[in-house]
Amino acid sequence: MSNQPVQTVSTSSDKLKVALAVCAVIAGVVVFYVLADKPSLVRASGLVLGLIVAVGFAWTSTQGREFLNFASEAVRETKKVVWPTRKEAMQITAVVFCFVLVMAIFLWGTDKLLEFILYDLILGWKK
Repeated sequence: MSNQPVQTVSTSSDKLKVALAVCAVIAGVVVFYVLADKPSLVRASGLVLGLIVAVGFAWTSTQGREFLNFASEAVRETKKVVWPTRKEAMQITAVVFCFVLVMAIFLWGTDKLLEFILYDLILGWKK
């Protein structure tokens, strides 16, 4: 038995729907910038309308439904993440800052030591 995944063949109408969705997004962005002299509500409405039309086209295509299902699953997975508390985040940030400071001092000291050894002891160049 073969465990090969089954791939669906997209029809030309699905490709056209995805292309129309992309065009609708581009049109919404263009309307937003073309109406620069209009009130913000009108500009935002044009952008949102373009996005709504794009989602409508995408929802009717196979690839669009798969993408929107993937996006909803991604949102569902991010809700499962256990975020650190403010105290834990501050402690982790402090540890990172301390580590960076110690590494900076160590690298500065190493640089100065190698500079002394190379220029003063080996080459005899005094600054």
